[in-house]
Formats: sequence, structure tokens, C-alpha cells
Amino acid sequence: MAFPYYKQHDSMDCGPACLRMVAKHFGKSYSLNYLREKCYIDKNGVSLRGIEEAAELCGFRTIAVKMPFYSENGQASLKKAPLPAILHWNENHFVVLYQITKKKVRIADPAHGRIKLNHPEFLKHWTQKSDNGAKGIGLLLEPTAEFENSGIEGKNKINSYEFLKSYLNPHRGLFAQLLLSLVIATAFQVTVPFLTQSLVDVGIENKNLNFIYLVLAGMLLIFLGQTVVRFIQSWIVLHASVRINVSLIADYLFKLMKMPLGFFDSKNIGDLLQRIGDHRRIESFLTQSTLSLILSIFNLIVFGVVLLIYSVPIFLIYIVAAILYVLWIVIFLRKRREIDYKAFAERSDNQDSLIEIIQGMPEIKLQGSEIKRRSLWTQIQARLFRVQISALAISQYQDAGALFINQAKDIIITFIAAKGVVEGHMTLGMMLAIQYIIGQLNAPLQQMVGFIRSAQDAKISLERLSEVHNSHEEEDPEIVKMDIIPEGDIEVEDVSFSYTPISDKVLKNVKVRIPRGKTTAIVGTSGSGKTTLIKLLLRFYDPTKGRIMIGGQPLNTIYTKVWRARCGVVMQDGFVFSDTIARNIAESDDIIDFKKVIQAAITANIMDFIHELPKGFQTKIGQKGNGISAGQKQRLFIARAVYKNPEFIFLDEATNALDAQNEKIIMENLNDFLEGKTVVVVAHRLSTVKNADQIIVLEKGEIVETGTHEDLVQVEKNYFNLVKNQLELGS
Repeated sequence: MAFPYYKQHDSMDCGPACLRMVAKHFGKSYSLNYLREKCYIDKNGVSLRGIEEAAELCGFRTIAVKMPFYSENGQASLKKAPLPAILHWNENHFVVLYQITKKKVRIADPAHGRIKLNHPEFLKHWTQKSDNGAKGIGLLLEPTAEFENSGIEGKNKINSYEFLKSYLNPHRGLFAQLLLSLVIATAFQVTVPFLTQSLVDVGIENKNLNFIYLVLAGMLLIFLGQTVVRFIQSWIVLHASVRINVSLIADYLFKLMKMPLGFFDSKNIGDLLQRIGDHRRIESFLTQSTLSLILSIFNLIVFGVVLLIYSVPIFLIYIVAAILYVLWIVIFLRKRREIDYKAFAERSDNQDSLIEIIQGMPEIKLQGSEIKRRSLWTQIQARLFRVQISALAISQYQDAGALFINQAKDIIITFIAAKGVVEGHMTLGMMLAIQYIIGQLNAPLQQMVGFIRSAQDAKISLERLSEVHNSHEEEDPEIVKMDIIPEGDIEVEDVSFSYTPISDKVLKNVKVRIPRGKTTAIVGTSGSGKTTLIKLLLRFYDPTKGRIMIGGQPLNTIYTKVWRARCGVVMQDGFVFSDTIARNIAESDDIIDFKKVIQAAITANIMDFIHELPKGFQTKIGQKGNGISAGQKQRLFIARAVYKNPEFIFLDEATNALDAQNEKIIMENLNDFLEGKTVVVVAHRLSTVKNADQIIVLEKGEIVETGTHEDLVQVEKNYFNLVKNQLELGS
């Protein structure tokens, strides 16, 4: 079947056309107009980032790569990458790579059709030479469950086993190989009882040593064949399980990144991290447990038929015992489920406690609270121990009962077989063959019980993950929004907000206009709602009542990513990544522009500090690197905002950790940078707010005053008192 092909309508459409071909290859049809809109095409065409954004909206898992064609020292290469992939071609175009053979490469070029190239020709168009060798840029794509269910009425819920099909489908070829290996392995095994019978009834009975040698040689060959097959099976399972596990966790992180900030306010770190363990249980169920089930069913059928041929009574005894065995295990599943949920909660608390102890160690030592914190952790361990004891008790009851049923069955079958030999109904070889068959049937039965437990674990994990995967995302993919920012002022119209429906309002009927291209300062006492208002303007939350407009257009009708891409932000609780200084400053870019990094560092007055470091901008900071002071962090956050060169800037206590000298230098540097930009600043220092074009005074969530510094000082009300007490009037 030929790879699907769509021609681009004009030179700007190569990216959307490529994505359209890839989607069609996986069975979904999209119009070029729809994909063009999602790729954010501008007058310069489409970027790889734009294609990546559109692909993720369509339900693909994506990763942008820069890699060689051939593998070097075991590293990743295009020849080992999943296909089809979208490639950057001639540094000004996009094509789809859909097949690589020993000598040829096949691509679908939206401008010229399907093309077959030899390797040197392909490399000439795709790779770029650098100090690290010839590498090319591309976008690897893999469909997720979201893609598989797109366009289907009533999407599958995450807590359904149907959801897991999307993770098995990409590996159908591997599982077909596994099934073939199972057939071969079972074929080897099923010959053993017949060889055993022949060994005893023919070789030993007739004292034919040559025949015995022949049978033993056959058994040795079967053993070697089984070993080779198991070796191959292990490699196939490892390959499939690793890819499935990466896909599961990647989709989980992808979903987390699409959740609104309010979701994280109600979750603790331990709870979210524990769900990574849930993904591993699901991966184990999809690969090892499912494989064991297939093997078990296959062996039960084959060896069951062989046992039936040997003895009908023994076969019936085995069937009755197997039913009792499974029923005994199923009886305990409900109790096991309850204990699993308790264990999850305790493990989550335990993880939270450990994270808190490690991160808070300086404060613990300063306050001398080591015994207190250790005691709290010990209490959690005691609760976790009690839950584990309950889980162990359930397992012991299950295993003891199952073992009793199994052993009783084996004893009864041995008695009947021995009685048959004594009475002449069967030979000694037949008895030994039956014993071997029963041994081969016992293992699948235990594997099926293991599968039942694993299936229950996977179902419980799916239910817990459904809270994340079935939650509303920050951006509803079904709603088409604007991808441009209208001209005009920001208007806050009668906005009220509370963090929960039952909590007090943090903001009450706030109504204010923030002029475009001007600086607006927000001041007020602690807890008056200043930071919350900033977060509403940044769309971290939606107002409980009222609306926020920009240029007459409701802010929630503009794509949140588009809005935030135009915003530079310095928050009180900014985050330093465990990465280089350059990458921390250029967090908004995939590829660092060092000229912009240097200019941003100069503006934030952090160059002296960087020059003192042995590796300069390449020095690693954060938890895995050099520790930096609060003031240095704040200057880093300012540099991060400046690097972005945004049209809208939000500064929430951006200089509160700086000394007066550093603040003075930075504010002077920022004056030119902020010229003509829309700036909203929250501050306590007079030097930061007095030159603002407009000052808003918040008190208990309400606006009590608005005006310039001079006007508000003259009326001698709230702002005057703030200036006198908090904003260091006259300093």
C-alpha cells in the first residue's frame, strides 16, 4: 500500500501538508486549512515548533531531534528512529521520510511527490555539517490514545482496558513475533511427554541403550531450542516494554503540562509521583502479564488435549481443581483492592515526607527539629507497615488455599495414575508422561492467577490515572480560539475570584483599565489580592465572576499559549532549573540566541556574577548545580523575562530580594527596555512604583484608589499610608 501523499497549495504549506500525510498514514484525515491554522503559519512560513504544536493538538507524541543518519557509538540515529518522520529539508522546506532500505531512502515531498534517493543524495539535502559531524533536524511522531480516539463519539475513558489498545497497536509486529515464538516453544514442550513415555516403555523396557541415547539427544536438542526461543522472547519483551513504559509516562507528563494551575494547587508531589509507579504496573500488565496469559492459554489448550488423550478421568479432576483454584483467588480480590488504595495513600505520604525532609533540611537543623521530623516520618512508616502486613496476610491466605488445592489435585492424580499402572490400565511410561503434563499445566494455571492479580492492579492504576487523564485541560481542544492579540487596552470588568466555591473571595468586583503601552503598578497590604490579580491576567485561573478583556476581546477566547508567548513574567516563586545559566535565561527558546542571552544578563545586572564563574554562561545551577542567592535568582528571572522580549510584562515583587544599589541599576536598565511595552508591576518599594503611569491600590480584594503617585499622595488616604509605612516614603 502506497504511502499517502498530499500536495502543498503554496510554498508556505509544506509543514501542514507533511503532517496531513503522517496523520493519514495512521488512519486519520485532517483538512489542510485546519492544520495550517494549528501550525501558526506567518509570513515567513511554518517552523518546526509550529508543526510540533499542531501534531500534539492532533494527538501525536512528538520529539524534535538533531541527529546523524548513521548510528555512532550506539547513539540514536535516523536509521533507528520510528517512521514516518517529518524532516527539515534543504534548511527551508519540510518533507516526510517514510522508508529507509539498505541502499535507498523514500520521502514524500509535498512540492514534488514521492521521491526515492540513494543515501548520499539524501544526506546532501538533509544534514548540516558542524563540529559534531553531519546531523539533520527532524520531528519524530507517534500516535497516542488521544489520536486513536479522535473523532470517535464518546471517547474511551482512561479507566477502561480499551484505552490500553493504543499502546499495544504500534507493537503489533513484535507481538506477532512473540506469538510465533510461543507456538515454537510449545511445539518443543509437547514432544517431551511422548519422548519420556518412549524412553521408559521402549528404551528401558527393551534395554535398548542406543534408543535411549537417541531419545536423550532429542531431549537435549529440544532443551537447546527452548533456551534460544526464551532468549529471543526476553529481548522482544524488553524492547516492547521499554517503549510502552516511555510512551505511558510521556503521555502522563504531556497531560500534566496541559492541566490548569489550579489542578496542581490541590495535589501534592508525592501523589503525582506515585502515579509513575502506576504506569509501571500498567506496562508490566501489557507486556509480561499479557504474554504470560497468552502462553498459559496456549499451553492449557495443547497440554489439556494431550492429557485428555491419555486419561479422561484425570483430565476432569484437573479441570475441577483448576476452577476451585481460580475461584479461591477471586474471592480475595475485593479486599486486595481496598488494601491497594490504602497502600497508595501511605506511600504517597511517605514520599511527600521524604521530599519535605530533604528540601527542608537547612531549616530543620536551624530549628533543631530533627527528632520531631523523624518522629513524624516514623509514624508514617508505622501506618505503611500495618497496610503492608494486611496485604501480606491476604497474599498468604490466597497462596495457602491455592497451594492446598494444587497439592491435593496432584496427590489424587498420582494415586489414580499409580493405580492404573498396578491394574495394567496404563504403562509406567504413560504415568511419567502424565506427571510431566500435569507439571506443564500447573505452571500456566499459576500464570493465569498472576494475570488476574496483575489485571486488577492495572485496573486500579487506570482508575487513579483517570483523575489526571479525564480532567479538563487548561485549553479545550474542541474550541477554536484566536491566535492573535487584539490591539487595545486590558480591561478588568467586575472580576471576583475565590480559589474554591466555599472559600472567601480573594478579589471582589475589581474593575480597572490597564492602558496599552503604559506602566501600571499594583500596591496594597499583604493578602490584598495583588498576586492573584496577576495570575488572572496570565490565565492561570479564570475569574469566578466577571471577565478580562483585551482590545474588546475576552481574554479566554485567545489561545493561552499565544497570550503567554507575548508575556514576560517575574513571579515571587520563580523556579531555577537544574541546567546552565544560559538555558535558564533562554527557557522560552529551544535554540539559544546567545546575543539575546548576553543582552538580557546585562539588563538584569548579573554579568559580573556570571564572569566570576569558571564556566560562565555554561555553569550549571539549580539543585544539581551551583547554589545561588535569592538576589541572584531574582536577577536571573528578570533576565529570563527580558530575553523573551515580550510585549506585555508582569513583575510580581521582581526586586524585593535586591539591595538598593542593584535595584537602582536594574530599574535604570529596564527603563529603555520597557519603553512602549505594557507593564504591570506589583511592588512594595516606592522607587519601583512612583514613576508608574497608573497606580492601583488594593485592599482586601477591592480597588480603593486609582491614580498617579502625585495625585494619590495628595489625597492622603490608603496609598499615602502605604507610602508612609511600607513604601519607604522619604528614603
